[in-house]
Amino acid sequence: MTGAAAPPLVLVLPGAGYGQQAPLLWWSRAIAAEHRAEVAAPEWTVDAASKEDPVAFVERAVDEALTGRRPDLVVAKSFGCFALPWAVRQGVDGVWLTPVLTHPAVVAALAAAGAGSLAVGGSADPVWLPSAVGSSRAELHTVPGADHALEVRGDRRRSQRLQADVLDLVDRRVATLVR
Repeated sequence: MTGAAAPPLVLVLPGAGYGQQAPLLWWSRAIAAEHRAEVAAPEWTVDAASKEDPVAFVERAVDEALTGRRPDLVVAKSFGCFALPWAVRQGVDGVWLTPVLTHPAVVAALAAAGAGSLAVGGSADPVWLPSAVGSSRAELHTVPGADHALEVRGDRRRSQRLQADVLDLVDRRVATLVR
């Protein structure tokens, strides 16, 4: 008798000040669980040392959280998107929420990302610079009027609708893992 296939593994990475309890990550974890995916969701504290080399910091945290496993998808917010170079090297797709497109390593990795990846940023976010990426097989999605939190300041209802649309993108991407 053959055992059931292992559930897909979704790695959810926080931002510097945007933890696992924040809306986009909270609901991304819920979406993964709804699709019966396993979730690895490390937490971290970003200090001056981690900001000096964010790619190395995030890669160490990812390696520690995965304990040798390979995720099927990464969902990352801002600082967590410093995992992009690692993900590209490993051939792991991601949903990259507000990647820091002012950092050369993130820009280069997003340009090299596969067609199964998606990057989302707000038009009012100063670090969302999709033109810096040039061409990429990844989908780049701009949320009109949204800031780095993917919110429209002063407009709670519009922010909720926009975030619900972003979470629908996460849902569609996670759903592809279980088809």
